[in-house]
Amino acid sequence: MAHHLALAVLRALGDALSMGWDILWALILGFFLSGVVQAVVTKGEMSRLLPDSRPRTVVTASLLGAASSSCSYAAVALARSIFRKGGDFNAAMAFQFASTNLVIELGIILAVLIGWQFTLAEFIGGPVMIALMVFLLRQVMTARRIEMARAEAEHGRQGRMEGHAAMDMSVGGDLSILARAVSPKGFTAISHFYVMDWASVWVDIAAGLLIAGALAAWVPHHAWQSLFLVHDPIASKLIGPLAGPLVAVISFVCSVGNVPLAAVLWNGGISFGGVVAFLFADLLILPILDIYRKYYGLKVAALLAAVFYAVMVATGYIVELGFGAAGLIPVGRHTRFGAGHIGWNYTTILDILFLLLSCILTLRFLRTGGPGMLRMMSAPAEGQNHGHHHHHHHG
Repeated sequence: MAHHLALAVLRALGDALSMGWDILWALILGFFLSGVVQAVVTKGEMSRLLPDSRPRTVVTASLLGAASSSCSYAAVALARSIFRKGGDFNAAMAFQFASTNLVIELGIILAVLIGWQFTLAEFIGGPVMIALMVFLLRQVMTARRIEMARAEAEHGRQGRMEGHAAMDMSVGGDLSILARAVSPKGFTAISHFYVMDWASVWVDIAAGLLIAGALAAWVPHHAWQSLFLVHDPIASKLIGPLAGPLVAVISFVCSVGNVPLAAVLWNGGISFGGVVAFLFADLLILPILDIYRKYYGLKVAALLAAVFYAVMVATGYIVELGFGAAGLIPVGRHTRFGAGHIGWNYTTILDILFLLLSCILTLRFLRTGGPGMLRMMSAPAEGQNHGHHHHHHHG
């Protein structure tokens, strides 16, 4: 018995590690790019860019989000800080969605683990979902409710990645954006954001990989098939987008950590639209619903949860129908993880190159007072809530 158990655990770990190795370079690339954006665009600039929820502003919010940190917790904290600094509530929500669903590393990892069709669905479905969400929020978020939300947001209760949202090392001033990025100060800021992003997300990524490895290794195929009604082509398409977000709610994993799980669900037979709805639902996980309650009050949190769920389900159906009509839904369901061999191929070469970049950034972080800041950010924020805004004055 013990022998079987050990083998099962090893199989799960093997699956988790091979998935981790496949996506490592994409994670490093994504966090590096998001560090660059966070270093050159200040939070104040972000709030000024998002004064209302007109279509043009929503596009700006989505682009800013797509380029910023992909951690769901950091995204939610950043959205609140944009709202508190005077940005529009609905635009802040659009930013938050784009930040966890339209990020580059998510697209790359989807293509690597499941297939390019999913990357396409993410970048087509994402904007559809954001448009639907803003439309619905404009109906339900009355001026009075927005005031309620603002009053709650001002209380400044703590979520999980507050330090991350409060940290504004961005290199402002009169430099052009490119000059900010390549200045020594810019390089230091990028290295700090890079390491902070890893510090805030690695638990979620590791959890996602381990849960996915365990599910891939242990849940028998027929269990998934009966869960997603695979044998009935119509019912499976109907249940997919409804079930996808619900699986996400209980899986507790941050945006990028979701992709390995999506691969397992796809292998198990969930519909294409179901995978898409599942991927978009990292902003509905239980810990994040609790953060909405802390930030905006129970009423607004309940409204957000209802709107977000409805929008994800609708987008799942739209993508299913559109991609089905265009013949873009992949036929085979054999995703390429679980082979368990790490060979000398493009993945390995990219991993090594990006690990070098990671080392350079981490060294810079260590040499420029990073660890002290990291300790401050992870410390409970009582009492120093206002203290750590003054670290960096830019001339």
